[in-house]
Amino acid sequence: MYSPNRNYLWASTVVDQLARAGLRAVCIAPGSRSTPLTLAFAEHTDIEVFRHLDERSAGFFALGLARATDRPVALVCTSGSAVANFFPAVVEAHASRLPLLILTGDRPQELRFSGANQTIDQLKFYGDYARWSVDLALPEGDPPALTLRYLRTTAARAYAVADGIPKGVVHLNFPFRKPLEPEIVESDHTTSPLPISGDADELRRVHTRVMSGTNAPSSEQVSVTARLIREYEKGIIVCGTNCPGGDFPRRVAALAAHLQLPLFAEPSSGVRYLEDQHPLILGGYETFLNRMNVPLPEMVIRFGDVPTSKWLNDTLEQSPAHAYLQISADGVWSDDLHRTTHFIHCDPERLCAGLIEELPARQANEWSRLFARVEAATWMRLSESMQTAGFDGAFVADLIAELPAGTRLFVGSSLPVRHVDQFGRPRASGLTVYANRGASGIDGNVSTALGIAAADPQRPLVMLVGDVTLYHDMNGLFALQDRNMQNVTVVVINNNGGGIFQRLPISRFEPPFTDLFVMPHDLEFQHVAALYGLDHHVVADRVEFRQLIRNTTASQSARLIEVRTSISEDETARRRLIQQVRTEVESLLVTQGL
Repeated sequence: MYSPNRNYLWASTVVDQLARAGLRAVCIAPGSRSTPLTLAFAEHTDIEVFRHLDERSAGFFALGLARATDRPVALVCTSGSAVANFFPAVVEAHASRLPLLILTGDRPQELRFSGANQTIDQLKFYGDYARWSVDLALPEGDPPALTLRYLRTTAARAYAVADGIPKGVVHLNFPFRKPLEPEIVESDHTTSPLPISGDADELRRVHTRVMSGTNAPSSEQVSVTARLIREYEKGIIVCGTNCPGGDFPRRVAALAAHLQLPLFAEPSSGVRYLEDQHPLILGGYETFLNRMNVPLPEMVIRFGDVPTSKWLNDTLEQSPAHAYLQISADGVWSDDLHRTTHFIHCDPERLCAGLIEELPARQANEWSRLFARVEAATWMRLSESMQTAGFDGAFVADLIAELPAGTRLFVGSSLPVRHVDQFGRPRASGLTVYANRGASGIDGNVSTALGIAAADPQRPLVMLVGDVTLYHDMNGLFALQDRNMQNVTVVVINNNGGGIFQRLPISRFEPPFTDLFVMPHDLEFQHVAALYGLDHHVVADRVEFRQLIRNTTASQSARLIEVRTSISEDETARRRLIQQVRTEVESLLVTQGL
């Protein structure tokens, strides 16, 4: 930790403490004022550096890496508008509770609010989207031990807050005076091998370690939940977006089987594609709840955030449920319907285990059998009706069916995530599905996916995105070239504009609908593939598409598979399918006497 001047003493001290706290990755965008931070990270052997030319892509790449590893990732940029380009990723990280550490270079105090070039007000720049913001002290040439301890404790606290409950964003702002380069400044007393003096015991004392425990469920939380489950047997479990990882998916699936409760599983919840499947893990609800007379639950147990599905959310709103339990791992409220009767802040995995111990196993009953039959009938009719269909949802169904076991799938926002929710049939495969479902924007989706890929470059990753989403973040593909990641397949549904708007009432108003909402772009993506070194395939039909997806793990280079469809025909085909399923399900419900 050689420090030729005060700026490098500051930067290397903070970086070293972050590494001691557990930081293992940093995404760096080039810039001048952040030079001391950039070089301090480059010299630290315990932290991997990811290079990015574009701050917005860097932010989302870091977000994807944090999501895949479940640990904080750092971001470094220079002063000025570069700081603002992290903001979209900060918003998503805040909404999804993902841990980011943002380190920004800044002008010293005498240059702030002075008209100095590339200077903006960076203090608390991210507002309430950051869990903690610190404007660090200006570097000193001969700092006292107290000041150096302040740097270390601040860095340790920053890592702990980002990785805390809830996880989130921490912003450290570094004012630096010139020289920004690693030049020796004779008046600065900073050239010792370590940035503090003292014996070994003193060094250990100032290397702050922050420890926290788990939020185990109390006996009251378990007993109240168990009492409600006994009281209301016609219940459901809903696993929405941003569910906990670890062993939670298996635990909640085991709870559903133990209690014979239908489990509505968001694709990204980690539950829909478990290797150990059972008939009560449901994925067809966006179809079979669409204006169909499916019985409503008396009780709802919800994990994770608000589900993506429109029709599931409508059902929850219309439900006369006497008990609506929201189980929150981090204490963050997530119920836009305001139906919650019991907000339970505890470790969801442990709560599931406690309930299995507390409650006797149930046998299959009329309630559970009904939903299993509706789910099976839905997928049977969808499969039969989609055999020769060529719309975008059919390609998505093929993607989910054909992906090799163990593949990671990132699903883009807007239409793709809704198609996977509706047409991604549960399967015993061990697929891991990711999506940005915090703020749910289409910006930065490519970079997020590649950040996930970078967490384990040897394991295949497929990203499914729309054409407008890919257009928004083409810069993010630079990471493929820079990191030489070959096990990545980009599937783009190119329907020449914003297909999601076909589902909205504005689609009836023409003009201005096509011109100002769909915004046809007439873009094809072979030139994008060539620029970033991807193999490019335009699929002729679903047979060719399925073959390409089956060979995902055998591919020797990154690929871009382009599926070209028609916006208007896609939505017409989807609605026709829903009508066919409605006939099937309503007939089933009649035979059940409902």
